Amino acid sequence: MNSNIITGIYPGTFDPVTLGHLDIIFRATHIVNKLIISVAKNVHKRPFFTIEERILMIKRSLKEIDTNNCVIEVVGFDKLLVDHARKSEAKVIIRGLRAVADFEYEFQMAGMNSKLGPEIETIFLMASESLQLTSARFVKEVAFYKGEIKNFVPKNVIKMFKEKMKGKKK
Repeated sequence: MNSNIITGIYPGTFDPVTLGHLDIIFRATHIVNKLIISVAKNVHKRPFFTIEERILMIKRSLKEIDTNNCVIEVVGFDKLLVDHARKSEAKVIIRGLRAVADFEYEFQMAGMNSKLGPEIETIFLMASESLQLTSARFVKEVAFYKGEIKNFVPKNVIKMFKEKMKGKKK
């Protein structure tokens, strides 16, 4: 493998992918040459969208951002993050922070990952100010009550919500 290539992993549930996620992806492309967006199966969170739907929505959303010639892959995973990072030959885990409330959980997770995989660094990127209040959980809640989500998610996600909600009514 080329030693000049820095591979990073941006893990998450992405249920759904938000403009905040895309902001972190865009900014991560300035740090790494290859970015693996790793969609966690995460059945414990009971995602609304299937892992296949979440991967598809991310791939479609990537068409809306400049990727700075960074190679981007979108994959699903269902194992320890550090094991996934090792298998992917990633040197960094990229995590987004929206507010102080995120920090404690992310700090603990980074500490655990450091113990399990000391060769893998965690980098925190602060959410852009205009996107700090965007949360996938809140977006889902607004969408379930038929509220407007266009300021929080890419257009393809709105369409996928409408299709999925229509299918749930049957």
